[in-house]
Amino acid sequence: MSRYLALFAIGLIFGGGAGFVIAAGSGTTFDGHDHADPAQHGGTAEMATHEHSAATDLPADSDAPSVAIRMIKDPMAGWNLHVTPQNFRFAPENASAADILGEGHAHVYINGEKLGRLYANWIHLPSLPEGDVEVKVSLNGNSHSPLMVGGVPVEAKLIVQADGDGS
Repeated sequence: MSRYLALFAIGLIFGGGAGFVIAAGSGTTFDGHDHADPAQHGGTAEMATHEHSAATDLPADSDAPSVAIRMIKDPMAGWNLHVTPQNFRFAPENASAADILGEGHAHVYINGEKLGRLYANWIHLPSLPEGDVEVKVSLNGNSHSPLMVGGVPVEAKLIVQADGDGS
């Protein structure tokens, strides 16, 4: 029985990685909708609550959210991105709902291109483009509005050197 569970777990890991690569290669995003298509936003009522450009500016005090990131080369292939928010809770159960102070999700960008939403502290990136790669993570409220503190976006960036084949 344990052999079947091990094979099942291996299948999930490799199947998920293959699915991610196929989706990324076809331009599919994690959030599953096209922001350029108004028909996918249900009209003006949803557009008002699903606004990516209207930032939420918070006061710079001890309760202000912040985020740190680090990339760890995966021993098998690719990279593992570790996201550490402060004064912020990932809340996938409230995605696309009204903002609640101190919760939401993150957006992950590679070289300025959004990969999708992040609802946890870790994500595996099976491959990166060759050369210097900018990885950026921004914190966003439940309504997808970017968070700012004192007019500065709550985000973290770093550059990694990748050889283009996942390492």
